[in-house]
Amino acid sequence: MSAFEFFFSFYGLLLGLSVAVIATGMATAVQHRRKIRIGWLTPLLAVFVALDIASFWDQAWHNFSDLPFSYGLLVAGLAIALVYFVAASLVFPHQIEDGQSLDDHFWANKKVVLLLLVVANLLGISAVLIAHAADGDMLMTAYVYAPNVAVYIGLVATAAFARKPRLFGVMIGLHVAIYLLVAVVTALQPQMSDPKVVAAQAEAQARTRAEARP
Repeated sequence: MSAFEFFFSFYGLLLGLSVAVIATGMATAVQHRRKIRIGWLTPLLAVFVALDIASFWDQAWHNFSDLPFSYGLLVAGLAIALVYFVAASLVFPHQIEDGQSLDDHFWANKKVVLLLLVVANLLGISAVLIAHAADGDMLMTAYVYAPNVAVYIGLVATAAFARKPRLFGVMIGLHVAIYLLVAVVTALQPQMSDPKVVAAQAEAQARTRAEARP
């Protein structure tokens, strides 16, 4: 087992626990569907959190695979995974009572869940930028991630502070659609899931345009 495989097995285990928490909450809600009101807000939030974890998991594989193993990398991964776990554990109530509406739990915890996701992603991006600062790729990496981060924060932060179900549904529904679209595209073209490949292609295209100028 390589050093990265050791790190990623630990990191993947923690992220996997977050997904398990969401799956358990969903299964419990479905089991008690005749006694409680599930609605659509909590399931949509659960789907988004699960897809966000999967997306971050994928990015971690591509961004950290070429980094030397260190205790600092392990601690950074632990911090990010713990933030995700706390967010995932708040999606569904820990105890379900007869006649309960999941919408009440949703409005009490939705903001915290989404803001924790923003924190986790910002921590991940910061770790990537710091890691690439040593090899001089920090600016290129920041350039590649800037549009995605702006869209992410814009949609998720708006949904976090949304007081109307429709606004939340539009913001998070749009991001879920983006995740699913990216999943389909990267499944058809696996190399496109690697941001380094995307950056290299963008640089090659820019070089080609520059050479084509008279």
